[in-house]
Amino acid sequence: MTDVARLAGVSHQTVSRVLNGHPNVREQTRLRVRAAIAELGYRPNGAARALVTGRSQVIGVVAQNTTLYGPASLLAALEQTAAAEGFAVSVGSVRDLDHRSISAAVERHLAHRVAGIVVIAPVESAGEALERLPKDVPLVTVDGDPHRPVPLVTVDQVAGARAVTQHLLDAGHRTVWHVSGPSDWFDSAGRIEGWREALLAAGVEPPPLMHGDWSAASGYRCGQMLARMPEVTAIFTANDHLALGVLRALHEFGRKVPAEISVVGFDDVPEAAYFIPPLTTVRPDFDAVARASLQMLLTQIESGNGGGALRQTIAPTLVARDSVAPPGR
Repeated sequence: MTDVARLAGVSHQTVSRVLNGHPNVREQTRLRVRAAIAELGYRPNGAARALVTGRSQVIGVVAQNTTLYGPASLLAALEQTAAAEGFAVSVGSVRDLDHRSISAAVERHLAHRVAGIVVIAPVESAGEALERLPKDVPLVTVDGDPHRPVPLVTVDQVAGARAVTQHLLDAGHRTVWHVSGPSDWFDSAGRIEGWREALLAAGVEPPPLMHGDWSAASGYRCGQMLARMPEVTAIFTANDHLALGVLRALHEFGRKVPAEISVVGFDDVPEAAYFIPPLTTVRPDFDAVARASLQMLLTQIESGNGGGALRQTIAPTLVARDSVAPPGR
């Protein structure tokens, strides 16, 4: 920084003000400092800044080591959003989202003086660990337990499931069968709730629930059972990979989609538009979730306080494609 100041003909403090975006610097001086920075290839020392300020420009993220589309997409969106705000992201991947694993990952982040922490916590086992974390740590959970007093940003799973179930009812189907995700996932519970709400509001008793595990193989097994049932004309799967397995099973049993059975999913994976037929699904706005999470976290960082029981819910979007038609079309 001293070399930059010497080349630009300004003080060390002026260089610091330019680097921190301080408004009280003349534009001509700012441009001269920026030119010196570019010529010298200067980069601020993040470690030194952390020693002075007590925190770094790094946000710690705790996430399960998974390739599932939803959590992976959230992580990518968080990294991009943080970069736009001048923060790097350090990811602490854990095998299990339990108390011991989450606590250990958080302690590692705190040891590196991260500015704040985001925990992608979509399963029940994460809840107790989050409540036991230090209250003065800036913290936001994503897709966590809505019944616990920790800051939370989440997709409105209930509204998304309600909308896609209603879409099938509006197409003329008398009922809708549901292939769920794992029972310990909040996403799965919300989608079951939305499906049931839509059916009951229409005066329809929900049929028996089919239990899946997010995988295409699980969807295939459930689809083999549903394909044998002539009364089944509409299926809502809790994610698009389950839908892919269901479509394969229906094809093998000679059940035509959507002429005989309509199928819908959730997540809008990039391949959903290229399924046969293209899949009607629900698109969560992962970018909006990331923006809301980071803004909630930055508010805590700037105030120096924990977030209390803040809540923000992001509405998803129904994406209608060719896998839905009136029954017996």
